[in-house]
Amino acid sequence: MLKEFKKFALRGNVLDLAVGVIIGGAFGKIVTSLVNDIIMPVLGILLGRINLQHLKLVIRPAEGDTAELSVLYGAFIQNVIDFLIIAFSIFLVIRLINSFKKKEEEKPPEPPKPTREEELLTEIRDLLKNNQ
Repeated sequence: MLKEFKKFALRGNVLDLAVGVIIGGAFGKIVTSLVNDIIMPVLGILLGRINLQHLKLVIRPAEGDTAELSVLYGAFIQNVIDFLIIAFSIFLVIRLINSFKKKEEEKPPEPPKPTREEELLTEIRDLLKNNQ
């Protein structure tokens, strides 16, 4: 079982997937920081100096031991912006990869190498031409 797992874990696809997940997680943190620390504060200033993260619709205010019931639409807006940035970035990367693939497809295929017999026949032909 250990040998099987080692064979599975060391396959190219699994390693590529692991690297992709790690880079994706780090990229997600960067985008979240971009949205939370740069975009949302600037957007909040443009909308009248409000903190968009704290925007909420109170359905039932807190009373005694009962906690407030509210819809946190400001946090939802931040998550939607996160998603849109990540989705657009992935779109750009896939578009770039597809353009490279397209260029590879456009290259004419290399002519097949002549066989050893064809090379010998070509040499014989050239020798006969030179002797005439």
